[in-house]
Amino acid sequence: MSPHLALALASTIRHDGNGGVADDLGDVAGLTAWLREQAEPLREYVGGLDALASAVEERTRLDVVAVRRAARTLFAVAVRPGPPSRADSSSLLSPPEAVDRLNQAAAALPVRPVLSWAQEGAPTLTWHGETADAGLRLSAGLARAAIEFLASPARDLLRACPAPRCVRYFVKDHPRQEWCKPSCGNRARVARHYQRHTAAR
Repeated sequence: MSPHLALALASTIRHDGNGGVADDLGDVAGLTAWLREQAEPLREYVGGLDALASAVEERTRLDVVAVRRAARTLFAVAVRPGPPSRADSSSLLSPPEAVDRLNQAAAALPVRPVLSWAQEGAPTLTWHGETADAGLRLSAGLARAAIEFLASPARDLLRACPAPRCVRYFVKDHPRQEWCKPSCGNRARVARHYQRHTAAR
């Protein structure tokens, strides 16, 4: 299982650097670029990506965005009692609707486990779908990655980054980790410093 594929999908909603929110999957070109960046983790859930990258169309993009919305809804549930990402405050589905959406997307593709075991290596498990429809394989694979992540112990370590303007979710890898990345920690410290100095005046 690759919990970071589910996080990578959720992280396609991000701070744009100017106080707003950017959507890396806002168009077909963005989805195609993201698929190339995530080629390795996607291989576990979707199989070969050559057909995927060339077959991306608007319907595929909308299906992937629907899976992402369901995953982010359930991420918001998972981080309770903490607040959800600021980007999700007005776009969350109901939790039952999000669960249903992920389950339906994952079920659209019958899959089978395939064991591989190189002579000098460790055994690996991959899942192969039985359809030629690359878009269906993609949305089903991403839904399955989100389901596996949400059902795993990593879910208990999921957090919404509290840094100013950040809208990402992250897995808390260290007991003292507070932010999704060091730059968010720096931004939070600068904001606190500014607030203290402003209040002192």
